[in-house]
Amino acid sequence: METEKIDLLKTYLSLYIEHFKVLAAMQQGDDSLVVLDVRNAPAAVKEVQIKGALPMPAKDLAARIGELDSTKTYVVYDWTGGTTLGKVALLILLSHGFKAFELAGALEGWRGMNLPVEPAK
Repeated sequence: METEKIDLLKTYLSLYIEHFKVLAAMQQGDDSLVVLDVRNAPAAVKEVQIKGALPMPAKDLAARIGELDSTKTYVVYDWTGGTTLGKVALLILLSHGFKAFELAGALEGWRGMNLPVEPAK
């Protein structure tokens, strides 16, 4: 039973990427990593987004999947780690064969660590 729990946790954790890995890629100019803001809200409500993020609401992601580059790795984020939009977006991307992760801690964690943000687009 403990082995099953360990395997489940390993799988669960493999869905996430840490903030500092994303930040390091940004600082190194690594364009193979693309950050997607999947929040379903207008820019005025969002106020800010992770610097350089591409706004692509989860509700539109499946219809816009053709706009994405299959050679890139996508990092999706939502408002908080407890909401489901990031997980929905991750499921869509993985189901379409993309390499993708959800940002651990979401935007809330990113902002909590005072990492770079910009006005939402």
